Amino acid sequence: MVGERHVFVVDDDDAVRDSLAVLLESAGYRVEAFSAAADFLQSDAPRRPGCLIVDVRMPGMDGLALQRHLNAQASPLALIVMTGHADVALAVQVMKAGAVDFVEKPFDSDALLASLDDAMARVAHARRPAPEAAAFAARLALLTPREHEVLDGLVAGDPNKVIAFNLKISPRTVEIHRARVMEKTQASSLSHLVRMVLEADGA
Repeated sequence: MVGERHVFVVDDDDAVRDSLAVLLESAGYRVEAFSAAADFLQSDAPRRPGCLIVDVRMPGMDGLALQRHLNAQASPLALIVMTGHADVALAVQVMKAGAVDFVEKPFDSDALLASLDDAMARVAHARRPAPEAAAFAARLALLTPREHEVLDGLVAGDPNKVIAFNLKISPRTVEIHRARVMEKTQASSLSHLVRMVLEADGA
């Protein structure tokens, strides 16, 4: 379906909107870009199938407020949020409210396209296959108690320094545990890890 290849971009940064449009159109997507959430909402885009990529922090209505509005309207759009390193906790909050993924700025083109492909798959298939969630639960069982504690901090959106302070260990030790968590869970990125945990919890 054409709608399933349709991407809406909402970001107040002209350069980001332009670069995203070029990237996504070169990958075969139809792109409509908006400089503000209000402009997006005044269009018919929220009622159309596809994917929305939105900056989590914008003047006026931010990404989280836009998501709440779309959820209230039962919008069919899959949502990906873009975030800075300091906004990971906010991005996790958006994912807990139903976003498909988050990507950190400056975003990696391949990672963004992979996230978008996954979002489009979710438009077509509303639920994650149960065997995949079960496989992830089995991988979680391989974690040590300390690795579970580090995982909890990561899913909460805490940076390594905060996790280290809370667990009374060094940031370097957190990095080691974090690497082991990523390896054991087979997560390709922090957003992938968070998404798998949230889906396992909801399975």
